[in-house]
Parts: sequence; C-alpha cells; structure tokens
Amino acid sequence: MSLFYRFASRGAIIPFLKLVSRQRVTGTEHFPADGGFIAVANHLSNIDALTAMRALVDADVPAYSLAKASLFKIPVVGQVLRAGGQIPVERGTASASDALREAERILAGGGVIMIFPEGTLSRDPLAWPMVGKTGAARLAMRTGVPVVPMAQWGGQDIMDTCTDAFHPFPPKPVTVRVGEPLDLTRFGSDTEDRDAVRACTAEIMRAITAELEIIRGEKAPRPFDPHYDIDHGPGAYGERLPDPAPGEEAGK
Repeated sequence: MSLFYRFASRGAIIPFLKLVSRQRVTGTEHFPADGGFIAVANHLSNIDALTAMRALVDADVPAYSLAKASLFKIPVVGQVLRAGGQIPVERGTASASDALREAERILAGGGVIMIFPEGTLSRDPLAWPMVGKTGAARLAMRTGVPVVPMAQWGGQDIMDTCTDAFHPFPPKPVTVRVGEPLDLTRFGSDTEDRDAVRACTAEIMRAITAELEIIRGEKAPRPFDPHYDIDHGPGAYGERLPDPAPGEEAGK
C-alpha cells in the first residue's frame, strides 16, 4: 500500500467524512490480526466505498478494494484509488476475471480485499441487501481465507442511492458494524460447482444482512432478487413481487 494512499485516506478522505458524517464503528476486534481476509459489505450509496475504507483505515487495516471501474473516473477519488493500487472491475467483460486473479495474488500475500458482493447499489426499495453476485464467494472458495461481514447504514442520507444527490449538511450519522469472520471452507474449493458457489454467496449475504438487522433494529425480508423482482436498472429502485410460494425459489 503506497504512502500516498495512506496520506490521502488519512489526510483527505477521512477529514472529508468527518465533515459530512458522524461515523460510529463497532466490532473492529473481529478483523483478523494475521493473514489475508476478505471484507464484504452492503452497498446503498457511492459514498460507501469511503465509509467502509475509513472503518478499515481507522483500525490500521490497509485494504485493497475491488471497485467498479466508473469510480476511478471520479476526480480525486479515482486518483486516490489508483495511487493505492486498488483494483478496477469492468463488469461484464473478460477483464473482470483478471481483477479476481489480482485479488487472489494479494490475499496469498497476506493482504486484505474489500468487496461489495451485490456488485452495484441495492435496487431494493426497502434498502436491504440484494441477492449477491458470486465474485466474493468464488474468491473465498479459491483462497480459503476468512470472510468478514460488514454492514453500513446512513451513507445513503449523504449521497442518495438513486440520484447521487449530495446532502453534506448537517452531518449525518453513519453506522458501520463488523461481524465475526466466516469460515467458508465447508463449501469446498470447486468454483465450477454452481450449487456450492450459490450457497456460499447466500451465506455471505445472510451474514451481512444479520449485522444490518442489528443496526436497523428490525428483521429483513427475503433478499431482493433482480432476476425475480422488477429491476428498473441504475438510478431507480426496483419493485418487489410477492414472495415465492413455499418450495419455490425466487428467480426460478
């Protein structure tokens, strides 16, 4: 991790977050002290990458993130991400697998990778985590490293989920909760086993959602599934359909 990245995070990004938010983080004792791990979190706002990073930096955990390529085009933020060796992901292209290989290399060297498993901002009109994409699960299964679930709440009040409208003042409360590491080795290492990958992904999302339930003080509904519910695409919340009948599966 470059010195410039550490300077930018502590000298620019964190002071900015202190100006627009009142962040409270609990559970940082769950970050493993040694060896690589994957940190995963829900995604409600484009400011989430900064609030999650702050939770890690404040705990003196330098992490690399798998971030959508469009974030690297944002002035200042993109420069900081590039300077820190962060990994852009071009979703839906062949280079997406290159990003996972680079993440594997970092984890093998004892580094930390930050991933938002939903792959995009949640489309759920109730603002709960959606059904996750499989990248985090595949990475965990290939490497055998623990996965640390993190839940965030409040960033969407600073930067709107759908419009990116920025509301810096007054400073908004942001809560980040870190859960206990997940040992996902029971799902094996065969990422060609679609059932195992899907089950591992669901376990990761369940753990994130459980931490968010504690923050919000309420029980989450079933995960919003863009392949089952109505997804209006970026910039709009989706619409939930009635829950599937017992024995059926959303998206089938």
